[in-house]
Amino acid sequence: MNFASLQTFLKIVHTGSLVRASEVLNVTQSTVTARLKGLENELGQVLLHRQKSGAELTAAGFKFKRYAELMNDLWRMAKLETSLPANIEAVLNFGCDVDLWPGLGQRIFDEIYGGRPTIGLSIWPGAQVELDRWLGAGLIDVALTFQPFAHENQTIYDLGQERLVLVTTRSGSPMRFDPQYVYVHSGEDFAQKHSAAFADADTAKINFACAVWALEHLMEHGGSAYLPERLVKLHILAGRLFHVSDAPIFARNIYLVTNNVTAVNWPELPELAKRLVGNVAVPTPAFFERP
Repeated sequence: MNFASLQTFLKIVHTGSLVRASEVLNVTQSTVTARLKGLENELGQVLLHRQKSGAELTAAGFKFKRYAELMNDLWRMAKLETSLPANIEAVLNFGCDVDLWPGLGQRIFDEIYGGRPTIGLSIWPGAQVELDRWLGAGLIDVALTFQPFAHENQTIYDLGQERLVLVTTRSGSPMRFDPQYVYVHSGEDFAQKHSAAFADADTAKINFACAVWALEHLMEHGGSAYLPERLVKLHILAGRLFHVSDAPIFARNIYLVTNNVTAVNWPELPELAKRLVGNVAVPTPAFFERP
């Protein structure tokens, strides 16, 4: 397998065009075409439909893309771990949901690194599907996530729940019918309970799939949203946000998942998970403070 061809295929997919891929890779369009053709000949399948408007994946291309991404990630990790500085004994690959990095993810990072200063740490931010795929492929050793999938050779540590509270930038803001309400996607359980609690409220005009981005939006533009208490507690104490006390409070589970095959090199992980159980709602340093 020619990795240049593999990476060229992924670049075409990401840019949507052979022409744009050649520009990004700084090679001629004929080189891009030749690499793609060689890859398709090796697989015996057409991976992309070439059109004037760009390139689209075929059914075979969709299937191959997932493996191409894994192989590219494995190659990147192999290069990293085989070129370690002399004073680094190993690299822990830590996958973390973006919303869990502030506070909790950082704390795990600090505890691991503080306990073994001779290791390297590689942080992989990702969504649930990505974290699950990386764990299964052995690309990461441990993942901090909201919704783990049960697989063989994985250990799941239930760290407990964090509270989702309704906050607003305006004191006395109504619990319902706030025209600046922002809906933050916080899992299926939250969606069902939120719909039941606010069945009579208008649909939110703005939606975020990331609580950190939603918090940034509130601090910049104002409004209200359900956010992790961990993210907003210090803002509430400083008077930048206000907790809507008569609004229902929801909860979301947090898990630490280890790949048992690779985690044998990190015996401190089970003890770390035990220390975190029931202690995941530590306030996060106040982000996005107004000047």
